[in-house]
Amino acid sequence: MFRLCLADLDSPSYFVAAAAVELGFFEEEGIDVALERAYGALDGPERLKSGAVHFLGGPAYMATRAFPGWQGARLLCALAQYSYWFLAVRADFAVRRGDLAALKGLRISSSTAFPELGLRHLLRQAGIALERDRVSIVPLPATRDAHLKYRVGVAALEQDIADAYWGNGMRLALGERLGVAKLHLDLRRGDGPPGARFYNFAALTTTERLIEERPDIAAGAVRAIVKAQAALKADPSRATPIGEHLFAPEAAALIADLIARDAPFYDAAISAQAIDGINSFAVANGLLTEPLAYDRLVAAQFRDFWQR
Repeated sequence: MFRLCLADLDSPSYFVAAAAVELGFFEEEGIDVALERAYGALDGPERLKSGAVHFLGGPAYMATRAFPGWQGARLLCALAQYSYWFLAVRADFAVRRGDLAALKGLRISSSTAFPELGLRHLLRQAGIALERDRVSIVPLPATRDAHLKYRVGVAALEQDIADAYWGNGMRLALGERLGVAKLHLDLRRGDGPPGARFYNFAALTTTERLIEERPDIAAGAVRAIVKAQAALKADPSRATPIGEHLFAPEAAALIADLIARDAPFYDAAISAQAIDGINSFAVANGLLTEPLAYDRLVAAQFRDFWQR
């Protein structure tokens, strides 16, 4: 049996991979795969390297943590296009959406590691210096239940430890639904500094070893993702029973609307521009020492499967 791990189960961008399992598309491709109900951001790259998992869904640059210089790992396909990070602010803040100067003086809550890396990069690109501009990045409130991590951004506002929070679409949507937060930055749709939509994208990653030893499995995984993207685009309501299986009820109630919103970005292709963006982000943040060629990052031999 093969195993699939996601950096975060509740991200609408990673959800495509969960749907590919839950809707039976991996099975249609002859792949016996189990979806791990775990917080893959914790140790997903390391488990991919050890062979404990075979596919990893998450930020396109995620594998660099365990595969220095991308040696031994490849991107199979995109789960969704463009940076999928959002900044939510308190609902009662009188700020114009997209105003980067409005971030000065704020306390911003963020998950540590990769999300915080993205937030710090955005602030630097926006010309904001933390100390000079009195911007604080504060940890999200602790939770022992990984399945409730989608709620911690809202909790940061409710506990008054933050004025804003940085996270995925589910975390934004919950804050909006509860009336405590509103959208300030949506990188995917053009908010943020120039080029911010190319900081990152959601990708399915595997190892070079799997590609070399089982190219049929790698190809089948790509086809399964493409089928899931098409199915969710055609009928976002198919996400609801999956959410009911994987999420807490309040998150499950939101997932179909989030899928409908993000479905236009469900495209498995990995463009040269996307890789240029990942290279720039990775070099700027010490994940790579130099930009790498497209074929060093992408398993381009499977590109014919990126479209149905």
